[in-house]
Amino acid sequence: MRQAELIGPAAISGPRGKWVAVVLAIIVSGLALAFGGAVKTNTDPAAALPRDAESATVARLQERLPSGQFAPALVVYSRDGGLSQQDRASIDADARRLTALAEGGRVPPPVYSEKGDVALLSVPLSGSLPIGDLGDAVEKIRAEAAAGLPAGALAQVTGPAGFKVDLAAVFDGANFTLLAVTASVVAILLLITYRSPWLWLVPLTVIGIADQVAAKVVAMLTRADALSVDDSTLGITSVLVFGAGTNYALLLIARYREQLRVHDDRHRAMAQAVRSAAPAILASSATVAIALATLAFADTPSVRGIGMAGALGIVIAVCYALLVLPAALVLFGRGLFWPFAPKAGQPDPARGGVWARVGGAVSRRPVLMTVVSVAVLGVLAAGATGLRIGLSQTEQFREKVEAIAGQETLSRAFPAGSSQPVVLISRAAAAGQVEAAAASVPGVLRVTPGDRTDEYARADVVLRAEPGTEAAFSAVKELRAAVHAVPGAEAVVGGQPAAELDDREAAARDQKLIMPLVLGVVLVVLLVLLRSVVAAVTLVLTVIASFGASLGAGWFAFQHLFGFPALDLDIPLLSFLFLVALGIDYNIFLATRAREETAEHGTRRGVVIALAVTGGVITSAGVLLAAVFSVLGVLPLITLTQIGVIVGFGVLLDTVLVRSVLVPALVTLLGDRFWWPGDPAAGARAARTSTPQAEAARS
Repeated sequence: MRQAELIGPAAISGPRGKWVAVVLAIIVSGLALAFGGAVKTNTDPAAALPRDAESATVARLQERLPSGQFAPALVVYSRDGGLSQQDRASIDADARRLTALAEGGRVPPPVYSEKGDVALLSVPLSGSLPIGDLGDAVEKIRAEAAAGLPAGALAQVTGPAGFKVDLAAVFDGANFTLLAVTASVVAILLLITYRSPWLWLVPLTVIGIADQVAAKVVAMLTRADALSVDDSTLGITSVLVFGAGTNYALLLIARYREQLRVHDDRHRAMAQAVRSAAPAILASSATVAIALATLAFADTPSVRGIGMAGALGIVIAVCYALLVLPAALVLFGRGLFWPFAPKAGQPDPARGGVWARVGGAVSRRPVLMTVVSVAVLGVLAAGATGLRIGLSQTEQFREKVEAIAGQETLSRAFPAGSSQPVVLISRAAAAGQVEAAAASVPGVLRVTPGDRTDEYARADVVLRAEPGTEAAFSAVKELRAAVHAVPGAEAVVGGQPAAELDDREAAARDQKLIMPLVLGVVLVVLLVLLRSVVAAVTLVLTVIASFGASLGAGWFAFQHLFGFPALDLDIPLLSFLFLVALGIDYNIFLATRAREETAEHGTRRGVVIALAVTGGVITSAGVLLAAVFSVLGVLPLITLTQIGVIVGFGVLLDTVLVRSVLVPALVTLLGDRFWWPGDPAAGARAARTSTPQAEAARS
């Protein structure tokens, strides 16, 4: 190997370069941690809705109306068998006391259900309150409502304020919990993988710092209004950094261990390891980062935030894995691997290990292995039969928080749509015509005029259908068609039922646009890396099959084990992106090594050797990535649980079946055609013709 080829890796892992790299990393990381500051989450209701959605227009117009300045807390009182006179007296007393907390100092009289078993008290709160102050106000309302209530009666606080506070409570301390659990899982799995009492500390420390630096970079961008995120975005970004960063570390350390069996000098061994591992790591990280960046085209704001923050996290993770980790590892001698420190001249045990036997078995029966693998994937994909997509507001939590319980009490006692009315805003001059048009829609139960200014007027529309149902969505569409037809009214329809419809339509548009973009990104990266059309198309098809199987298995589990009513809207797109972009990592690691070995041993033997030497590290990486994604389940949001289950299972499936059995079987069946139109052996032939004797003959 020519010295010029090692200049780059040697610069960061040489006797002097390692210290420069580590010191610079400490300085840069310290500055980011010291001055990054806190994340600014977006609290604008319109910003959380799909761009250009009609419900977002309503949210912006509501801010011009007096009612738009409020976030009401709805106090729901109930008693089985009916509220007593004593209960009613207590409710009236609450209405008087709660005026001290209400914005404007007024609380409307309580409203009772027809059966008299449920009462509703609306306490207006300022919509501009910071989440901490809003939480304090809601807690005081809950305390006041519970105090003095006769035994047997129940008071629950729900409504916009209640939901906002309960959702914030889910993430209160969640980032620390998620980070602690993630770091613990990674530490345990690294300890098991390396069987060394201290080797695991180096990659865990480097990737842990990368995670915190990524969080601070995201925080700086949010405060500069260059990025909008919510609380769940931060958790997903952290999981991506830890999962992907540790995968890159595992591959690099595996290559380093190989080179330590070849070279006496650990600095030269690391330079060789970086040189051989960097192409696969860079291709893998580029695939994930660019795929995440395609989410910038999404209509859904939360999805766009995950894309931008996640792409930043991946870039930072790969920088630390390739620029900081090599320097940190060579600070220590071979004793870092104790008690299994590799020695120069020692044979590689992986070439005769369990994965070599698996590769041999697959290469002997490629047709059978292909058929069995495809059959397993097909059976798992069949679990997606009857798939339902779309969770209502009350179905977002895995645990039933008070806001949800109160909403369910309201839904049982009042008409289905009364707990979440549709908001109708029009020009004030045409308000009467618009309200009449709305009242004529078959799915509308009641239209109640609201506040107005000289310019705009509001009306609340109660639908007959339960919010979040197909009947409710149809009613919103019919309502929009009816009020849009009123000339000069410029009427728009929003509110929670309309926002759920807009979210659903935006999610469908995002899937149709972004899924092909992600596949295109993966295909282009594979074409550039492997220089083979057949290999690129084959590997893309395998990850698509893996996604289908994972989605089917996940939906089966959600139905029969978890009892979830549906997938959240963004789950198909996000799980597709994570599984395709991250799942292709393992195919990249395997295929790049197979290409190396093919140059010397031929395609059939080359893929067996590639599986033998990469099987252990890729399996460890897959188990670790699956475990890290499963950590999302520590938060009681159904969305994060579903991402964790589908992606976690999919990564395991991709690691154990697709990469270990199906891909080697397909490569064996295709033979040298797998590399068409490229020829990996061409480089080896060129090298053999470039010997000193050949050079002398040509001269």
